[in-house]
Amino acid sequence: MALKFGGALFVVVAMSIFAIAMANKDWSTVAGNWNPWNHTRGDVWSYPHKNCSERSNRIVVGGSENWRYGFNYTDWAIKNGPFYLNDTLVFKYAPPNKTTFPHSVYLLPDFWSFQYCDLKRARKIGEVTSGGGQGFEFVLKRWQPYYFACGEHKGVHCKDGLMKFAIWPLIRWFN
Repeated sequence: MALKFGGALFVVVAMSIFAIAMANKDWSTVAGNWNPWNHTRGDVWSYPHKNCSERSNRIVVGGSENWRYGFNYTDWAIKNGPFYLNDTLVFKYAPPNKTTFPHSVYLLPDFWSFQYCDLKRARKIGEVTSGGGQGFEFVLKRWQPYYFACGEHKGVHCKDGLMKFAIWPLIRWFN
């Protein structure tokens, strides 16, 4: 019973992440003004796509806000998705000093750890000094959910400061 529930929960979470990623697409531009009888554009199967690129994208987490306490990164991930395999996430944050709080980046192992900001089994991928300057990069190499969080102050930044987000990179199906 628990195994069936766990499998069903995984499918629901996976499909939810996929649905959120696909909801942000501008589907009106996927086929453009496609007309199968108009061959003046060259290749009949070519079409414009707003995220179309042959190489991966480099995305600064949080955009101009960078990685900081109090910014809603789950909302940012929803608005800036979808993310694709081999995209690079760049985490930028100020190194600790007298006026800033230290930040780090953890990769959480599963949805439950993400939901409750449980860092016990998390892997630290960004030290408190790693985000200065150009920041540090994390490449989305596998088709799997990724759960990121700030682990400073025993997870308070994750729990209270909204410093967490989840993404599931999609496979690039266009060239």
